[in-house]
Amino acid sequence: MRLLIVEDEKRLAVSLAKGLTAEGYAVDVVHDGREGLHRAGEGVYDLVILDIMLPGLNGYRVCAALRAAGHDVPILMLTAKDGEYDEAEGLDTGADDYLTKPFSYVVLVARVKALLRRRAQGGAASPVHVHGDLKVDTAARRVFLDEREVTLTAKEFAVLEQLVVRAGQVVSKAEILEHVWDFAYDGDPNIVEVYVSALRRKLRAGLIRTVRGAGYRLEGER
Repeated sequence: MRLLIVEDEKRLAVSLAKGLTAEGYAVDVVHDGREGLHRAGEGVYDLVILDIMLPGLNGYRVCAALRAAGHDVPILMLTAKDGEYDEAEGLDTGADDYLTKPFSYVVLVARVKALLRRRAQGGAASPVHVHGDLKVDTAARRVFLDEREVTLTAKEFAVLEQLVVRAGQVVSKAEILEHVWDFAYDGDPNIVEVYVSALRRKLRAGLIRTVRGAGYRLEGER
């Protein structure tokens, strides 16, 4: 899943991005409210972490503008302020949750996972995907094959997640790069092949089929 952090405290933003990337998310970071609104408005993110005190456009206005434009992306607001009025204003503009600085990173990750899980459930989409003898729980981030749990790295899980949510369909390398690696990634796109190969070794060679010139497809055959 792809997250956007809109935070002008650069050290905090970088620290959050590193931590969330290690959790298996693709993370983009911007430090200005107007740029945050532009990026979030593209509709490619699964969640936005939004600071309130931002240059250009504050978080309240960014959130309100996104909601006015019809974007339902979950928004977790961050602020150094506290008090019922500030929280009410944040939630009134359409934020889904609110976290006051300083906060525990563990708590932030828990809030992010809860918001993503709530969105999946609200959209009538189960976080557990069963494909033949493969079961992938995207909320708990656990994978089972023939009832045996398979341990994957964060990036391996993220690649598999892109395939399992579209099981039977061809998913292009570009689509996997877009959702698993961040916007600034400019390395070798063949990195996707490396992770697909790792998944084949850990799961089953015939589970992921290469569709030449198009991408990859998760197969149901044993």
